[in-house]
Amino acid sequence: MTPVQRLEGDPMHTELMDVAISSRLRSFPRAAWAYVRRAPGTYIWLAILLVTSVVMRNLPPDVLAQVLGDRSTNLHHLAEDPVRVLISSAFWLAGGGWITYFISFNVFHVPAERWLGTLRWLWVVVIAHVGATYISEGALYWAIRHGHAPASAVNTLDIGVSYGLAGVIAVLTYRIGAPWRYLYVAAVLAFFAVPLLVDLNFTAIGHFTAALLGLGCYPLVRSRRGTWSPVEAVRRVRRMRAVS
Repeated sequence: MTPVQRLEGDPMHTELMDVAISSRLRSFPRAAWAYVRRAPGTYIWLAILLVTSVVMRNLPPDVLAQVLGDRSTNLHHLAEDPVRVLISSAFWLAGGGWITYFISFNVFHVPAERWLGTLRWLWVVVIAHVGATYISEGALYWAIRHGHAPASAVNTLDIGVSYGLAGVIAVLTYRIGAPWRYLYVAAVLAFFAVPLLVDLNFTAIGHFTAALLGLGCYPLVRSRRGTWSPVEAVRRVRRMRAVS
């Protein structure tokens, strides 16, 4: 007997499709929560940044300037109240928009936190954020003392999450297997070095320093096992497609 093939318009086929779609929709919240739970620090940080981004959008320009200025890790605040501004400055975005950082955090912070664990990941972020802030502001202080920058630069606005991000981008070098690791670290160093040549300023110095500090966090990561290879990742995807 020849089997009867069901067409897409067949009621039974439609019902089965509806059941499959409904099942996937019901399982999505659980899958999303499981994904978030594996990198709690990153998503708590993103949630706070979302709130402060909404606040920034709704504040008058003069009030916003005052709010951000009060949280800036400039020379004036680092001399008077360093701990407060080093913490608070990391919860406000300097530019690029929240969506941009949501993507960047998922690409870099999430795999780093899952690989290192929340505590070690946080140490990398803190080392890069604090270290790059002091070194870049130290360079600005030198420029002011030698007449290469105006005295008013002590109040330069300096907020954001980019130093911590740069450090994490760099530390992921140790997650990638050879020979791809060497291509990755070369690309990272080139990306952060080019601004030093194009427009030397304290922010460019900060980003490059943060990347170097991230690479210097090797003692924190050397005990973590497992490397990632793009070739193996592609092969894994192909195998999954073949099975499905």
